[in-house]
Amino acid sequence: MMLSAFDIFKIGIGPSSSHTVGPMRAALMFARSLEAQELLARAARVQVELFGSLGATGRGHATDQGVLLGLMGEAPDTVDPARAAAQVAGVRRDKRLPLLGTHAIEFDPQRDIAFLGERSMPEHPNAMRVAAFDAAGALLREAHYFSVGGGFVVEGGAEAPATSAHAVPLPFPFGTGDELMAHAAAQQRSIASLVLANECAWRPEAEVRAGLLRIWQVMQDCVQRGFGIGNAQAAEPLPGALHMRRRAPELYRSLSAGGAGADPLAAMDWVNAFAMAVNEENAAGGRVVTAPTNGAAGVVPAVLHYYVKFVPGAGEAGVIDFLLTAAAIGMLYKTNASISGAEVGCQGEVGVACSMAAGALAAAQGGTPRQVENAAEIGMEHNLGLTCDPVGGLVQIPCVERNAMGAVKAINAARMALRGDGSHYVSLDTIIRTMKQTGEDMKFTYKETSLGGLAVNVVEC
Repeated sequence: MMLSAFDIFKIGIGPSSSHTVGPMRAALMFARSLEAQELLARAARVQVELFGSLGATGRGHATDQGVLLGLMGEAPDTVDPARAAAQVAGVRRDKRLPLLGTHAIEFDPQRDIAFLGERSMPEHPNAMRVAAFDAAGALLREAHYFSVGGGFVVEGGAEAPATSAHAVPLPFPFGTGDELMAHAAAQQRSIASLVLANECAWRPEAEVRAGLLRIWQVMQDCVQRGFGIGNAQAAEPLPGALHMRRRAPELYRSLSAGGAGADPLAAMDWVNAFAMAVNEENAAGGRVVTAPTNGAAGVVPAVLHYYVKFVPGAGEAGVIDFLLTAAAIGMLYKTNASISGAEVGCQGEVGVACSMAAGALAAAQGGTPRQVENAAEIGMEHNLGLTCDPVGGLVQIPCVERNAMGAVKAINAARMALRGDGSHYVSLDTIIRTMKQTGEDMKFTYKETSLGGLAVNVVEC
């Protein structure tokens, strides 16, 4: 089944798409299933078990908070981040939880949410079990869910995660980069126009464009909050034991005060600021766009901000082409490999985001489909083997800086591709296949478990 651009770009909250957004969606799915099966009123207790990476780094990734919010009926794209902490605190204080906001049950997070990082399930490293019981302790319903990256959720026994796609024929279906390139060559059309035509098979073009511009607006709002504009929280350290101070607000103030053209590399400083603003906001639990994940949420917005601020002739049409092209590249990785750090390491998150942003920037600057493919391939080729080893299980070190590095690398990849004629030895399909194989070979300690790399070599203060 073909994915939609709105499957790749989802609006949610931080700090993690796989560990916060996915479990929130799964918990909401479970609560709604109780209501659909007329079991909600009989439920007296709910128990949640988090396996593998969800159990190992779930505390730092706010998995338990996501679960609580989902059980209360909150969805990632509509929950108010400003109220979420108070909602969770209320459950912890009162030991009561309103299922779907209406049916209150006794719930002690310390008792009823189990972090079982030492246990795993064969289907996926990010697994959770949710069970509901009646007042006598009899099981009413249980379900297993797998958070497979980017906020996608699969229920045990289901064939695939729910997507925005409908069972309608698409004008340009593609499952590989070669198929996408073949459509572009046969139709003499850009990648963005092909994806737009597919999207219009599901919804009117005006709705597609409006949806993409909303995604862009959320990205801009996130950057502004990350800079501290209208956000008093930006003056506070990031949550967690590291007590990391935010650097984006100070960098923004410094760059805003600097003279224009004083530093030939000032554009790169702005790119760093854009990316860090997003990922510091993500680490604080703010609203972000998964692009394609929360851990990598800063790369695409940073490069898109670079396009708008520094590329002559940039405009709304270029923004839409950028997002459509980035989505097409993200679809290829999601379909043929993985965008889950727990499955393939950070090459599947920041690496994929870098690839998406590189190809998208080349497209927005008028690159041919072959140049776009070349840029996307370069973006991933030099992220192969990138590990996911968050210090303290928090999406902070090395994640915040890594997004800035990924954004700068994406810009360079696009520039390299645009300086060529589009011919290249390594295809996008080949690099995607290689990334998947590399992830399979990677030790599990380097795949979002905080059991290797920086996570065990940096002392938490």
